[in-house]
Amino acid sequence: MDFMLGNSGLLTQKSLDFLWQKQKVIMNNIANNDTPGFKAQYVTFEEEMRGRLLGSVGKTSSQMRSEIENANIRVRNTKAESTRLDGNNVNMDVESVEMARTTLQYEYLVKAFNSDYTRLRTAIKG
Repeated sequence: MDFMLGNSGLLTQKSLDFLWQKQKVIMNNIANNDTPGFKAQYVTFEEEMRGRLLGSVGKTSSQMRSEIENANIRVRNTKAESTRLDGNNVNMDVESVEMARTTLQYEYLVKAFNSDYTRLRTAIKG
């Protein structure tokens, strides 16, 4: 499918992978809300992808594809101090808002991909 949708399809795939990983990390944070000493995690990807895309301006399509493929999704631990006596620093309000935001972003990207695929299929059928 990559040969038909090109770099935009690859970028959508990478973004969906990022959002899926982000949802998994948020769910893990929520599940460990009552675990003493647990430190919340977060996922980084957007800044690295933005930097790679800005750095690839003026490059060929294959060079840009390489930049997209090499963008990494990283899971990191928060460094925020805990205000709880048990040392856990999970903030359920923040996690709930991030989960809702991530879910909406994921749904939007799936709909956008389906729309692109439908247009491509229509063009092929004639």
